[in-house]
Amino acid sequence: MFTPETMEPGKGYECTFTVKNIPLDEFGRPGGMMSLADIPIEKIGDYTSTGTIVARDLNKELLEVEDRKTNSLPKTYVVKFADVENINEV
Repeated sequence: MFTPETMEPGKGYECTFTVKNIPLDEFGRPGGMMSLADIPIEKIGDYTSTGTIVARDLNKELLEVEDRKTNSLPKTYVVKFADVENINEV
């Protein structure tokens, strides 16, 4: 496994990530402005998924991750290094 600091530029990586304190629908999916579905927001909580890392900022310790759980257009999230685990090369 890799850490965000040990990833090599030009290679593909996937990971498990958590987006903190976002609106979620009754099924635990991102809701409200983060969804195209007209389903009410049930709660504010954490959303965990798997995705492909598309960008990394070592200075701010942030990763841009493309969510792989979505069935529609891919959604991207910006998450802290601390909110990412299980980084593997694709």
